[in-house]
Amino acid sequence: MSTANSIPVVVRDIEVATPLIRQFSLARLDGGLLPAFSAGSHVIVRTGSESGAARNAYSLLGPPGDRTRYRIAVRRAETSRGGSRAMHERVGIGTRLDITPPVNLFPLDKRGRRHVLIAAGVGVTPFMAYLHELAASQAAFEMHYAVRSAEHAEYGHRAQAICPQQVRIYLRSNGNRIDPARILADQPLGTHVYVCGPTRLTEETLDAARRAGWPDNRVHVERFASPPGGEAFDVLLARSGMRVHVPPETSLLEALEAAGVEAPSLCRGGACGQCETTVLECDGRLVHHDIFLTQEERAAERKIMPCVSRAVGRLLTLDR
Repeated sequence: MSTANSIPVVVRDIEVATPLIRQFSLARLDGGLLPAFSAGSHVIVRTGSESGAARNAYSLLGPPGDRTRYRIAVRRAETSRGGSRAMHERVGIGTRLDITPPVNLFPLDKRGRRHVLIAAGVGVTPFMAYLHELAASQAAFEMHYAVRSAEHAEYGHRAQAICPQQVRIYLRSNGNRIDPARILADQPLGTHVYVCGPTRLTEETLDAARRAGWPDNRVHVERFASPPGGEAFDVLLARSGMRVHVPPETSLLEALEAAGVEAPSLCRGGACGQCETTVLECDGRLVHHDIFLTQEERAAERKIMPCVSRAVGRLLTLDR
């Protein structure tokens, strides 16, 4: 996250939306308008000092036309790597933060004749902005949203307030669960499906779409999973000669950023390809967690996505 293109913002409001999720309202520090965004956009929020900063991507869930404030929802992770814990424990009204301009890697495909939205938990956040666009355009759509119990269903109720007839809430505490295969079975031609949520729900939806013969260009997924940890290793940047240690619970990208290396990134989830880096040498093997590289590229071990992937071995040499 380069300071050259970051936007200083201040927290104007904090709302406890559910037992696990807090919603933050962010305004420009200088009082001006924020950049325009479209439904599905996210920003990366930096918390902490530059040397110990955490950077996390959060969907913008307010109406896309509102440039006075951005609204983000932060779920406190049970095993927080720093970002969500900092937002819940150390960020208050008046706190200054730095964010990136909005980026949209999960846009609403307006060519679709119908749209099916499938979400669980905090995965509902990109769809809150979708609902405003879909309602304004009077598009045909349906939304299926799963939560663990009624006390976690606030965003489902907000979604129903925007579009009362199109939103269905599933409470796991009542034995209700989303069945992607059933939902996708009888959709009309030209329908697009969008999924955001836990890995299990995402994979079930993707599998159901494949089995039903849905074309890949009508299936859309958003992933904001934290990068898995692993063994510690060192990375050597061949062009500069800099050597950086990567601890077990720190991603390769985070270690580079902490060392002051400018490393491009957009999604920080292994989906967009922005951080793709050429591997010159590895004395062990690469562990790929992205969804961007092909199986052939993974097998060749000449490319790595530092945001989520890492090495098993002592030294990884990159063309940087």
